[in-house]
Amino acid sequence: MTLSPAANLHGAAPSFWNRWQLLNNWLVQHQPIWRTVPFSEPVPAWCRHYPELTSWLETLTDQECDAWQDNLQAFATEAAGFVPDLGDYGELVALPRLTTAETGQNAALPEVNAVDMPGRKRLQAGAFAASVRPLNGPVLDWCCGKGHLARTLAGQGADSVLGVEWNPELVTDGNRLAQRYGDPVQLRQQDVMAGDFAWPAAAHGVALHACGDLHRQLLKNGSAASAPRLSISPCCYHLTGNEQYRLLSDQARNAAGALAVDRNSLRLAVQETVTAPARERKQAAVVSAWRLGFDALQRHARNADEYLPVPSHPSRLNSGDFEGFCVWAAQHKELRLPDKVDWQHWQSEGERRVRQVRRHELLRHLFRRPLELWLVLDYAVFLEEQGYQVRLGTFCDRLLTPRNLLLDAVRASELAKK
Repeated sequence: MTLSPAANLHGAAPSFWNRWQLLNNWLVQHQPIWRTVPFSEPVPAWCRHYPELTSWLETLTDQECDAWQDNLQAFATEAAGFVPDLGDYGELVALPRLTTAETGQNAALPEVNAVDMPGRKRLQAGAFAASVRPLNGPVLDWCCGKGHLARTLAGQGADSVLGVEWNPELVTDGNRLAQRYGDPVQLRQQDVMAGDFAWPAAAHGVALHACGDLHRQLLKNGSAASAPRLSISPCCYHLTGNEQYRLLSDQARNAAGALAVDRNSLRLAVQETVTAPARERKQAAVVSAWRLGFDALQRHARNADEYLPVPSHPSRLNSGDFEGFCVWAAQHKELRLPDKVDWQHWQSEGERRVRQVRRHELLRHLFRRPLELWLVLDYAVFLEEQGYQVRLGTFCDRLLTPRNLLLDAVRASELAKK
């Protein structure tokens, strides 16, 4: 398998369709590994198929887990000693970087103007803006929030920027900020999923982290309106109104052997997060141990070896203990616990399961980016079908945001004018 990830710019390039097929076949082949959720399956089926891989994973130290998590390419190479096709991971996910970190920082709003704008979001908007320069004509910022991206783009050569956002409070705040700093930006209250939206003439549609059906609506509406250019960084692919996911492109939808995924499976694509503060990580580990300890206890109490999902618990329980959590969970699920419970035993079992889950999840994490790219490559094929020339790459480092893919499409007729 030979790929040329740097070739897909606004010009002649290998077909995104061919790359989608490679990813699709790889994901289909390894479904037994990534479809199983280790948190709810104490012994995933793949453990029986790959006992040597399982033994190796379960002997990893916490420090080794951290190191592999930060370098999944190296982890894939090591895991390929047990499952050879996992060695294809690096080529499957390779993408060009569309701008440098320094260029992105220079394109960000000055900190003194970035009122109500978190520092990470400021840098993300700057990196996105730098990656889509030069800007020509009017810009439409889809699901714009307070207009942070809109105001950033206004400083990068856009003639004008119209932002659309369903939340009227965000629209009011965003217009106030634009007026305060003299930005050529206007925000308008609009439900973009409604059927009454009219695409502004000749507008370049952009979206930074519009979720699920929202960014898919941009692709469909913008291409139907023959927008000259569409630039999106998608997010939260699982936020969709359909239980079964429907691919966008005709070629992917009609492909023999196309992967079938539901809304829940799509969550894997967005599981990676930027490292949380140490205090939050510690609290999350404690709660995970409680949940897994309760899971082991409920299997014993019910004499049923099946996962019993428990919803989010009230925050007041975080300052309590394992026994208090289990009592709450049992009451919520109308489950009668034994009269005498060895709480220390089940808590220890939960802590053992946390260690085990972390190592099993490490293997599953190899499939996060491939699944995300499978989705985004389908978007690229869809846009090619609509008459666009497309480039796909990353606009910033994953530590700034794991959702760092940028799909940038220019209508072929626009390129012909240049």
